[in-house]
Amino acid sequence: MAVGLRIKFAGGTEAQYRATHGVMDIDGNPPEGLIFHSAGPIDGGWGVIDFWESREAADRFIHERFQPAAGQIADRTFQSPPEIKEFPVHNFNKP
Repeated sequence: MAVGLRIKFAGGTEAQYRATHGVMDIDGNPPEGLIFHSAGPIDGGWGVIDFWESREAADRFIHERFQPAAGQIADRTFQSPPEIKEFPVHNFNKP
């Protein structure tokens, strides 16, 4: 079953997002299992909403790509652990 993840980076900024996103090369090499990705400013930080084919695919991405990228640019990435909320996705439409 597809899952949605709402991710909040308290105090996060667009610059931190762009630095991290750029190192991971999501646009040039999309992660397996990613259905939809969005990101933008929220009250008190930066937010991401992703839809994944499974939680396992999302966890694999976090461990294999996000965490190494964040470690590579430690002073330019998000400085606090994210708050992650998972929700089931029963329907989505691909254009």
